[in-house]
Amino acid sequence: MAKAKKQVSFEDALWSSCDKLRGTVEPAEYKHVVLSLIFLKFVNDKFNDRKEKLKAEGKEKYIDMQEFYEMKNVFFVPEESRWSYIMENARQTDIALKIDTALNTIEKQNPTLKGALPDNYYSRLGIDVSKLAALLDEINNIQTTADKENDIMGRVYEYFLTKFALQEGKGKGEFYTPKTVVNLIAEMIEPYKGKIYDPCCGSGGMFVQSLKFVENHAGSTKDISVYGQEGTSTTYKMAKMNLAIRGIPCDLGEKAANTFTNDLHKDLRADFIMANPPFNQKDWREENELTQDSRWDGYVVPPTSNANYGWILHMVSKLSQNGIAGFLLANGALSGEGQELEIRKQLIENNLVEAIVILPRNLFYTTDISVTLWILNKNKKARMVQQNGKMRKFRAREDEVLFMDLRQMGSPYEKKYVELTQEERNKVTGTFHNWQNDNNDYQNVPEFCYSAKKSEIVEKGYTLVPSRYIEFVNHDETADFDTTMKTLQTELTDLLKQEEESKKELLNVFKDLGYEIKL
Repeated sequence: MAKAKKQVSFEDALWSSCDKLRGTVEPAEYKHVVLSLIFLKFVNDKFNDRKEKLKAEGKEKYIDMQEFYEMKNVFFVPEESRWSYIMENARQTDIALKIDTALNTIEKQNPTLKGALPDNYYSRLGIDVSKLAALLDEINNIQTTADKENDIMGRVYEYFLTKFALQEGKGKGEFYTPKTVVNLIAEMIEPYKGKIYDPCCGSGGMFVQSLKFVENHAGSTKDISVYGQEGTSTTYKMAKMNLAIRGIPCDLGEKAANTFTNDLHKDLRADFIMANPPFNQKDWREENELTQDSRWDGYVVPPTSNANYGWILHMVSKLSQNGIAGFLLANGALSGEGQELEIRKQLIENNLVEAIVILPRNLFYTTDISVTLWILNKNKKARMVQQNGKMRKFRAREDEVLFMDLRQMGSPYEKKYVELTQEERNKVTGTFHNWQNDNNDYQNVPEFCYSAKKSEIVEKGYTLVPSRYIEFVNHDETADFDTTMKTLQTELTDLLKQEEESKKELLNVFKDLGYEIKL
């Protein structure tokens, strides 16, 4: 009887892969080594799944025809690129060359992967054959197609960033956005039809989840076109891999490039923007650089000390006439002074700010700080819109901003993290859409939401900190004194009993050792 293949968790398999690389390559290089191998296995797993479906449908004679794979957005994998071939030759002296050949062949056959896969990378690494074989064994244990909801490539990348962030000195929160956060943004801005843009697209996770939103709501992904830009070469390649294996057509530009100094989509006007820019990015431009940039027209030039408002104005410049943007920033952007205050004041006066949402802590793998979701909207006027086959009536909201505080939300996830459940997200999006709609269903709720007039915001010095507007209840004043004291009485009684027991145990230990303590 054949021995069943060992099944291990995703994280355990990745950690085991690290063990195989220690002493061979630098820790900062681990993710690059592992990522392309997981990609290779992923495309193979999808290829094999499709092959088995063709057999099950009685179409066995078509299993070697490329068109029958491409019609389902699955890469056809030639013999020399198949994972089974790699594993059969895993202990051959030329296995590194075979891996390079496998990747090169897949890239050549699939134009969407141009520039995405490494060139002769494994041959140049010089990893010992036995260690490379052991690494392949570990990758072989990962079921790449089992998790259909998550951004698998982004998840791998994030895992290594989390484990080795100190060595790499990376900034916080700039690489991967958790699925539930992306889902919240998509559910709020509803990108059913039009152009979606992400100016700092990372692994492409925003696109993956936004298209899943369309699919889950019976929309057509053919109505969506995807544009993005990424400044880091490695991450750019990963995004191309990630989107290609999912069959998502996209324009990420010809190469990785800095969005501020080399905008690859200068003429783009997007209907939807979804983004998670680097938090509090310093020295993003030189003092005399980009001072006359058209993206700042109508606003003061963003400060060199922090890119937050540079990102905001970049996105504002990219919005179409009815465009809406949902993006994440560190909370400090809500109340910054100087140039930031002047820009924020103008954004509010231009009626662009639609909603400000404070998210719970510990949502992100790479930072535990509380983060803000901004919703900007170019058109807050009363209008009728056809949305996914249904008519929706928006009310006039030019002089209003919705503030929401979600810090009491979030369910435990993987011990030290939290995630927003579907029920919690429904509460948030339902409140937001009721506030937008012309149906009078919206109500302010203490400690959760408040619709502020522009006059209130002006009165408070143009701050966008939700706690300055949302009503908070003084729980100390409403607490029942007797009930509170009885609870404290019980807790203190238990604590003092535990202390007494510990004291007795300690005294006995010393007594047994012949050093009795007499009090």
